Amino acid sequence: MITNRDILTWLQALAPPELAESWDNNGLLCGRLDAPAGRVLVALDPFLPAAEEAADWGAGLLLTHHPLLFRPARAVTDETALGRTMLFLIEHGIAAVNAHTCLDYAPGGVNDVLAQSLGLSDVTGSGLWRGGRVFPQPLALFAAHVRDALGAGGLRYCDAGRPVERVAVCGGAGIDCLPELAEAGYDTFVTGDAKYNGFWDAADLGINLIDAGHFPTENPVCTMLAQSLAEAFPQLEVRLSRQHRDIIQFL
Repeated sequence: MITNRDILTWLQALAPPELAESWDNNGLLCGRLDAPAGRVLVALDPFLPAAEEAADWGAGLLLTHHPLLFRPARAVTDETALGRTMLFLIEHGIAAVNAHTCLDYAPGGVNDVLAQSLGLSDVTGSGLWRGGRVFPQPLALFAAHVRDALGAGGLRYCDAGRPVERVAVCGGAGIDCLPELAEAGYDTFVTGDAKYNGFWDAADLGINLIDAGHFPTENPVCTMLAQSLAEAFPQLEVRLSRQHRDIIQFL
């Protein structure tokens, strides 16, 4: 019998907790460690649609990148989205396990998978970001490739006037990496959740900035998680969420 503890041990070997930021929340956040895992549903977010899908499929564990509990909860009631999700998971006997920033930093984690998804070669990295190369091309051509490769509904970008060749990536929200990337000589940066001033900062530093969104830049790691978990536990039923989608839509 494979338990939630077994899954957590495997996940912590893949993404060691000591890699996580001090403010983060990782691990088993709902459920019993020694309960049987049964089926495992993998999704980026632990929100109610994923929890309902897990219940409909008969899963005993919901494995996500983002944590179910991030900020301290003052109450768990059906009057909040968090409370409704937690109550649903508990009432249906579904555990919630996640690996957040530790999976961002981990070798083979969020940012390595993102670099691979975009076809970067000669990939290296420092901290959160990874960097590599593509064949020299105009920014508009590469931006379209990013959109299509990640299945993004759209993206935002600014052109710093340089062709794309040396590309850095950081899934989620990585705009704070800009000064380091400029010093390292990258001409293009792919990330998500960039604010208005971030585009000005990128242009001032001479870096093309592509904001492909939080969900599209991180979601590829879910496929890796599902595949790796199935390989580690061949007798376990593992499924990538079929319902979970980016909440942001584009006209």
